[in-house]
Amino acid sequence: MTVRSIRRLLPLAAAAALLLSACSGSATPAPSAAASPQAAASGAAAASSAAPAASASPGTGAAASPATSATGCPTSAPPPMAATDTATVTLSTAKGDIVIKVTGSLAPHATANFVALAACGFYNGVVFHRLVPGFVIQGGDGEFGRVPNVDASQVGTGGPGYTITDDPVTTPYKRGTVAMARTSQPNSQGSQFFIVLDDGASGALSAVNTYAIVGEVTSGMDAVDAIAAMPNSGEPDNAALDPLPITTATVTHP
Repeated sequence: MTVRSIRRLLPLAAAAALLLSACSGSATPAPSAAASPQAAASGAAAASSAAPAASASPGTGAAASPATSATGCPTSAPPPMAATDTATVTLSTAKGDIVIKVTGSLAPHATANFVALAACGFYNGVVFHRLVPGFVIQGGDGEFGRVPNVDASQVGTGGPGYTITDDPVTTPYKRGTVAMARTSQPNSQGSQFFIVLDDGASGALSAVNTYAIVGEVTSGMDAVDAIAAMPNSGEPDNAALDPLPITTATVTHP
């Protein structure tokens, strides 16, 4: 299943409705992209939110001892994060640091995965490949979006080589929310994530309400806004023309 970007301007509500239906088939479980509506002042633009397609069983997120690569990064879904656990993930960029408070109770599978990938260095050198002003910035494709070898034709379709179990969304999307990108397929989240730029994005995202929330930016939204203001290709793809990488990602625990 490959979910393609919506290729025309749509009203906000219509774009949200099409998020789970704009798809076409493929022979193998390939990485894919899901269309997500843009919250613009006119309420008329659509942009994609990409994540790997589901290729693992729905139970992968409950693995007791996930496999790791030679670099120490997971090659299968980590065990869920405890509801009482928190972590601070700092994404350092040339525009400044983005500090994210990750809370296990928000999404046990997604938070564990995000923290594990940040801790092992998976996000180091990975660019923010989609910039949708007034809506989101998106990054995390460590397969096709890592400097100096960013593949402009594929970035936004890759992931860590596995997917994780879905978590319910239990809190509203708002400015500073950090959530996992995905396709319309169940259990299709991988490594890609987005940061919400404006409270006005809540309606479109909540209409779908399947993007697992891992935390919120507690410091550095000025850096996020600066990244969002960088040149992009415009509708419908909003691809970053000079994609900015995460220099380093670090994790601290209370």
